Amino acid sequence: MKLTIDRLHITLDRQPILRDVTLEADKGDIVGLVGPNGSGKSTLLRAVYRSLRPTRGVVRVGGDDVWALSPRAAARRAAAVLQDSTGNTTGLSVTEIVSLGRSPHHGLLDRDGAEDHRAVAEAIDRCGVRPLADRDFASLSGGERQRVLLARALAQHPELLVLDELTNHLDIRARFELLDLIRATGITTLAVLHDLDLAARLCDRLIVLHEGTVITAGPVLEVLTPAILHDVFGVRAGTDRHPDGVVRITYAAEPLAPKPGARTADASSQR
Repeated sequence: MKLTIDRLHITLDRQPILRDVTLEADKGDIVGLVGPNGSGKSTLLRAVYRSLRPTRGVVRVGGDDVWALSPRAAARRAAAVLQDSTGNTTGLSVTEIVSLGRSPHHGLLDRDGAEDHRAVAEAIDRCGVRPLADRDFASLSGGERQRVLLARALAQHPELLVLDELTNHLDIRARFELLDLIRATGITTLAVLHDLDLAARLCDRLIVLHEGTVITAGPVLEVLTPAILHDVFGVRAGTDRHPDGVVRITYAAEPLAPKPGARTADASSQR
């Protein structure tokens, strides 16, 4: 299902955090939000999954304004997997955690039915956590927890996945396994990623946010240009697509770009 964000503006404590942000994610696309710390990436996600109401602008999933839907209806459209999103999970098993994903599909006092049990079982199998099904969630490693949280989101049967730094604190194999899982879902996905190498590997398109505005958007190779890497991220680097189809970033021998306004060594020597 298509995601459309149209001229979104968010102000907190009278300070503009996002200014006229517009972006689209077509059905099945994986769109990455990248940018320096403090650029507004997580704030934008909060507006999408109804945690922070925009000052103005619209977030549409499948043509409907998510802020015009009921919380339950909106939760059936979009599922979020966030940093430190476990909440109070004391004593809950993996199966019980994944079952929480079915909450938007029935009333508070309703019992899980056959469809719910089927959705939970499918999500557990899809994310490869069947051997962990009876384990206490609190006893799992970071990578195992992220798989379980993704399974909970998939059990929700969403039309949009919203992911905030899902690969944080994971070892490299766990990161790649999780990225492969996300791509295999086929669900429209909006993901915040700090790691540009992982963003280039996972995403169909990238949106670069800087100081609350969209600097550029498009396919990975068109976005992660040497100029953007220099001006926005402060590094000297370039990107190219290797024969295996993976886009890789190559950093210069001296990767750090000079800070804005800083004098270069050459300029100093001419004094």
